[in-house]
Amino acid sequence: MNQADELQFDEKGLLPAIIQDAFSQQVLMLGWMSRESYELTRSTGLVHFWSRSRQRLWKKGETSGNFMQVVEIIADCDRDALLVRVLRKGPACHTGMITCFHNPVDKEDGK
Repeated sequence: MNQADELQFDEKGLLPAIIQDAFSQQVLMLGWMSRESYELTRSTGLVHFWSRSRQRLWKKGETSGNFMQVVEIIADCDRDALLVRVLRKGPACHTGMITCFHNPVDKEDGK
């Protein structure tokens, strides 16, 4: 049985993938993987996603050069989400920030 067959893709054929820095443990980003992008990620050792906005496969870093090398892929208990631990080259976010998670939403002043 193919390992992808054991995963629980949603009705659109996608699976959320949390990307984490293997050294710092910092959460870098959330992306969506199709069966094909998951299999490409496993076979190449580089993170691939399904772009929901562009409706196509994309290799993380294909335009920026900020590739992510896979260290480990872990499925959650329901096998419907992945944690992908990576070695990163450069920032994860298209804004140039290390992580895509840099916008606090529950500040004390309510803003």
